[in-house]
Amino acid sequence: MPLASTAFDVALPPVPDNASGILPAIRRALALVAASMALMATPAAATGFDPLGTDALLPPRPPVAGEDGRFAPCPPPAADAALGVLDVVDQALCRHPKTFEIWASARNQAALVGVSQATFLPGVSASGTLNRSRSDGENATTRSTAMTLSWLLADFGTRSANLENARQLLVAAASTLDATVQSVFLNALQAYYNTQAARAAVDAAQEAEKASRESLNAAETRYRVGTATPADQLQARTAWSQAVLNRIKAEGTLRTALGTLASAIGRDPGASLRLDAIPDATPDTAFSVDVDALIATARGLRPDLRAAEAQARAARASIDAARAAGLPTLSLGAGPSWQGTRSGGDTLTTHANAIGLTLTVPIFSGYDTTYRVRSAEAKAEVALAQRDSLALQVGLDVWSTYQALQTATQSLRTAADLLASAEESERVALGRYRAGVGTLIDLLNAQSALAAARVQRIQAALDWHVSRATLAKAVGTLDRRLLTSAELTLP
Repeated sequence: MPLASTAFDVALPPVPDNASGILPAIRRALALVAASMALMATPAAATGFDPLGTDALLPPRPPVAGEDGRFAPCPPPAADAALGVLDVVDQALCRHPKTFEIWASARNQAALVGVSQATFLPGVSASGTLNRSRSDGENATTRSTAMTLSWLLADFGTRSANLENARQLLVAAASTLDATVQSVFLNALQAYYNTQAARAAVDAAQEAEKASRESLNAAETRYRVGTATPADQLQARTAWSQAVLNRIKAEGTLRTALGTLASAIGRDPGASLRLDAIPDATPDTAFSVDVDALIATARGLRPDLRAAEAQARAARASIDAARAAGLPTLSLGAGPSWQGTRSGGDTLTTHANAIGLTLTVPIFSGYDTTYRVRSAEAKAEVALAQRDSLALQVGLDVWSTYQALQTATQSLRTAADLLASAEESERVALGRYRAGVGTLIDLLNAQSALAAARVQRIQAALDWHVSRATLAKAVGTLDRRLLTSAELTLP
């Protein structure tokens, strides 16, 4: 979501050469003021009036949904629709308040760029007075009006430095928006896969409960025919009760996960959600990237690091602004004035035009400028240190998530082998017990191992999905392409 680049170019009206030329300049300024007031009187003025074009500096707006007309439409899915991972991510980006909050912050910073641009333009103000006096039985009324055009012509870099500071803070705000969108994206993915893992755990617990019930039935049958001891029957009943308890706990975990997922996509925790089938995972065995190259890529792409760099540039611009604040300024002041005095039956009216230049030279301000510069330099050092610290953290993030993905890939393969072995072991143990040549302990152990292997297989698959997405976020490339490809998309 790159920041749009727009050059700042304001056409300033020419400075009149003499007092007689000030009136046309003032009339043009007044015409601009009148046009602005007319536009601001329209219903869309609060959000649509942008004479300096700051909206062009904003990054693309996230597709946030709402009912007050401020947001782009993002309708919810049908009530009976099953949510897939793409649906979950779309709903999170469309409906989570965080996406609109951070975009509004960027819009605020774009408006502050406009504030800095406005300092390059002249200002027009009007004033009027009405005085009534009585002296020696005579009433006198004096009316005076004036129009003033004020224009800062030169300030030796203060306005330019403040504008650069505002621009860099807007770059930082836009990069923070990118980082926030990726965080909302990843949180939605994690909530979705955690919910799928919890649902898989419920399925596995139900299968284990069913198998334990079958073992209990077999133990009771063998006890009735005299081929099993009471201890076998009690052990089987204990195992079945434990399986029921595990299923109840798994269902509670699933309800909590569903509430977390609903919150992640901007809904109330109690909202009813239907999910697609549990996704399968096919590890990208060809994925082998030099981790050092990944770290270098991340340091060029991570939006939070770009934001920190922009904050450092903004801090450097603040140093220039602090230095320039102690330098001279040159301003233009001009405008007509009218005064009318009525005393008794006589009226005296005067009209004057004035134009002048004001040069302000700071001589001594109690070392205020000196310490403002020192403060700005210290803040710039802080910003640089924070940027460098974040660059180190980016490297660690990529390293850690890369290793986590490698581990998840290997665990996924091993979990598949473990599940196949546990299924075969349980089948053999059940057959031997029913035939009277196996023990109940062997059967219960095999069933317990199978239940654990089922959960581990599905958890490993979902952990692989999350690890892949976490690495993509650490590199700064987390987007929808990750969800439509088995490979980790890198530049």
